[in-house]
Amino acid sequence: MNASASSPAPAPRKAGPIRIAITTGEPAGVGPELTVAALAGAAAHWPNARFVVLGDRALLEARAKAVNVDWAALLATQPVEIEDIPLGTRVQAGKLDAANGRYVLALLDRAIDGATAGEFDAIVTAPLQKSTINDAGVPFTGHTEYLAERTGTPRVVMMLAGTGARPLRVALATTHLPLKDVSAALSVAGIVETLRIIHHDLRHHFGVPLPRILVTGLNPHAGENGYLGREEIDIIAPALASATAEGIDARGPYPADTLFQPRYLKDADCVLAMFHDQGLPVLKYATFGEGINVTLGLPIVRTSVDHGTALDLAGTGRADAGSLIAALDTAVSMARHRRGL
Repeated sequence: MNASASSPAPAPRKAGPIRIAITTGEPAGVGPELTVAALAGAAAHWPNARFVVLGDRALLEARAKAVNVDWAALLATQPVEIEDIPLGTRVQAGKLDAANGRYVLALLDRAIDGATAGEFDAIVTAPLQKSTINDAGVPFTGHTEYLAERTGTPRVVMMLAGTGARPLRVALATTHLPLKDVSAALSVAGIVETLRIIHHDLRHHFGVPLPRILVTGLNPHAGENGYLGREEIDIIAPALASATAEGIDARGPYPADTLFQPRYLKDADCVLAMFHDQGLPVLKYATFGEGINVTLGLPIVRTSVDHGTALDLAGTGRADAGSLIAALDTAVSMARHRRGL
């Protein structure tokens, strides 16, 4: 990623309904049918919002049958429009084909371009298959990194969250790295900037007036006073001191194996974990199928599901649209906060 400065945020749209772009993701996975299922009740669930579905129209119509949705009625009665982007090649549910790798990226590029131009208030992404894109000859690490590169954002933060009045939110100091590279990727400046992003976005996109952020250590027992590692002493604690001096309520570092308890989390707005598999197993155990993924720090709003392409369920109608519905809920809510509605 060569981005060195963040692109300016597009001016929020001032008039008309909230407009949400949905990328339907890997065509062999569950994304297309979950999109159709989630939007079947859009008019009642999201008044004053419109949804632009990016994907192959024929594929979406075929997958509508799998989830028993009347395609013609959906288009006639719901605030949904389809922007037809043709597949690279014919697709079979559950069977990956590298010939569709660039199609998946085309969906994402269209959504990003529309959001940065102010055409869309937010992007919601259905799951994609990284291997398909890489097999198509395009180096690709993940949605989060690609969105950062395309928008020229030097640092973004991956946050997964549950739903409800007091949702569990877990953000990550590092994302898709091998475990052996995590320690070297941590720095005082990087953690401080991550805390700034979380603090800002919780306030301005989620309506949390005074965010409280709990921060894990990296090592077992948060380093045991240096006997099990010094990252807590040399990096994390100084970062917390700097963030606190800026008025950010960030506390820790806490041992990750004991932090995720109600007595610690009851007054917390977010947990910052040091690496992917430190925080996300707990979050997914508590919320899987109803949780969401949000990319913080972008100049645009982006939410996603908390699961993958579920190739074994594609085309069967058995996949649960709960996470996508939650992602749409959050995208609409964030867009409304951003517009000041």
